[in-house]
Amino acid sequence: MMEMDFWTALNDPVLKPMAVELDPPEKADLTKFLTGARALRAAGADLITLADCPGGRPRLDSCLTAARLCWEGIPALPHLAARDRNALAAQALLMGLSAEDVGGVLLVTGDKLPGDAGAKAVYQFDSIRLLRFVAELDRTLPRPLRLAAALNVNARNFAVELERAMEKAEAGAEALFTQPLLSEQALENLAAAWAALPATVKLCPGVMPIVSRKNADFMNESVPGIVVDPALAERYDGLDRAAAEALAEEISVDFARRAAPCADGYYLITPFGRTALMQRIMKGIRTD
Repeated sequence: MMEMDFWTALNDPVLKPMAVELDPPEKADLTKFLTGARALRAAGADLITLADCPGGRPRLDSCLTAARLCWEGIPALPHLAARDRNALAAQALLMGLSAEDVGGVLLVTGDKLPGDAGAKAVYQFDSIRLLRFVAELDRTLPRPLRLAAALNVNARNFAVELERAMEKAEAGAEALFTQPLLSEQALENLAAAWAALPATVKLCPGVMPIVSRKNADFMNESVPGIVVDPALAERYDGLDRAAAEALAEEISVDFARRAAPCADGYYLITPFGRTALMQRIMKGIRTD
């Protein structure tokens, strides 16, 4: 599905376009990253999304990396974390994205910085205030940016999270990308969001393969916003890499299939740069 852009395809009830997250590299070398991004695009990714220093650890700048992808004809959506920028820095960067015709941005509050980060968070904005700021700025840009935001379907108090999603919609978010669906509760929360949110806001459920029992335990213990069902985690016990990837593919395609009635598109999250696994998952979702 390469002939229609991601944002247009979100409005088609059949197409369900795919955005695939691929983290920018930790070092200033794009060789491996670009190889992976090109492979994902060739396999059917309609958009590549780029996290903004996930976990509060430095990576190559998401917005500069997005611009590089766009130069190659690969549509990209950088994440922009309120954690790291005041209004001046945010406006300057957003103007640059518009000038480079990047097209859109995913606005998030940002992960908490670790104690050894050697940096201080800014937090002049949270994600909702940042959305309002960018929506206002958009009116002055020659190439307005499409605006996306996050929805945590794993929130303990999902009623509060849903209220925030409503505020994000009112603030200008055109699409909400969710945290990964890895439990029955996440699917239920997705359905509740689908029923409550206005149809003008498009929902893209998160699909992230868990690649080992260790990976599942780490997600549950150390990554805010992600919940892996314990019974799902146990299925990885004793599996080697190949068997674990096969199970990850099966589980990911199943969650995508079950989320389909509440999905305008999908948000696939690549673990550990495993783009070959993501290509198989994309194929499975397309043919399911």
